[in-house]
Parts: sequence; structure tokens; C-alpha cells
Amino acid sequence: MQEKSVFQAHAQNLPALETSKVLRNTYMLLGMTLVTSALCAGLAMAMNIGHGTALVLSLLGFVMLFVVNKTADSGKGLIAVFVFTGLLGAALGPMLKMYLALPNGSELVMQALGGTALVFFGLSAYVLTTRKDFSFLGGFLMIGLLVMVVASIANMFFQVPAASLAISAAAVFIMSGLILFDTSRIIHGGETNYIRATVALYLDIYNLFVHLLHLLGVFSGDD
Repeated sequence: MQEKSVFQAHAQNLPALETSKVLRNTYMLLGMTLVTSALCAGLAMAMNIGHGTALVLSLLGFVMLFVVNKTADSGKGLIAVFVFTGLLGAALGPMLKMYLALPNGSELVMQALGGTALVFFGLSAYVLTTRKDFSFLGGFLMIGLLVMVVASIANMFFQVPAASLAISAAAVFIMSGLILFDTSRIIHGGETNYIRATVALYLDIYNLFVHLLHLLGVFSGDD
């Protein structure tokens, strides 16, 4: 009877141990992919690539996203995720160079990086500490993402500054919600593949940084 109780206790602990492993591997891989993106962004700035090249790199990154999802259950997924994050990092080159050329550009970039880190670590710590389930946000966030994408495409043609500002503000809130949602999925067993979990959190951080930088640039009067 006692052996049975020990076995049951061990079986109950297995999901928690597996979740901890996924979470640990996710944060480790996330850190490495962010470093890869930063290095590729620096290389792109050094090579002085243009906005057209950056657009091509972004499109290639979008294609690689499908490759990552297809190979996430194999060793090839690790290679794919580094190619994916490297392409998106390089695509930031022209934008970062434009901001860094401003009188207070370095401060803006550092503020955006600091703000992104603060939001990510703060929200992640909140979920990990409270263990709250934020799966209920999924539907709202998907609708918000869809509206944001449609609005962004429309604004490419109409070029309305106020709309661009509203889109970036909405994006910051949506990405913050996605950080809660994606972290919650990991700790509650909704995502058991650390490569896919890494990609989800990477995209949250990437888009949060881009739109936060845009907002800071607007409010500083330099964008």
C-alpha cells in the first residue's frame, strides 16, 4: 500500500517536472536566439543593408516560421529557429540604424530595450509566481492580432500618422497579453515543445520592442 502511494506521488510529480524542463529549455533557447538576433542586426547595420533588403529578409523569416513549426519535433528545428531569428534580427538593421542616427537615438533604443525587458520579466514573473491560467485571453488576443495586421496593411497605403501611433499602442498591449498567454500555456502544459514555445515568446518580445521603439520615437518628437 505504501509502495503504491509512493508510485502515485511520483506519477503526480511527472507533469510538473516535465513542465519545468520545457520552461527551462525555453528560456535558455530564447536567450540564445535573442543574442543571435542582436548579432545579426549589428551585422546588417555594418553592411548598411537597405529597407528593401530588410523586407526580403522579413519575408524569408516568415517562410522559415513554417519550417520551424514543421521541424520543431526534430533536431532540425533548432537549426531552423536560429535561421528564423537571425533573419528577423537582420531585418531590424535599417530601422535601428535610422533611430541611432537621431540626436538621442541611442537613448531611444536603450529605453525600448529596457522597457521590453521590464515588461517581459515583470509579466513572466507574475505568471510564474501566481500560476494563474491566462488561456481565456486567447480569443481576444487572436482577434486583436487580426485587426492589428489588417490596420497595418491598410495604413501602408493611407499613411495616417495617428493610425500608426494607435496601431503601435495596441500592439504593445497585445504583445503584453501574449506574453501572459504564452507563458501560462507553458506552465499549465498547453505547450510541451520548447522550440515552439521559444518562437512564440520571441515574436512577443520582437514585436513589443519594435512598437515600443516607435512610440518612444513619436513621443520624443524624432519619429
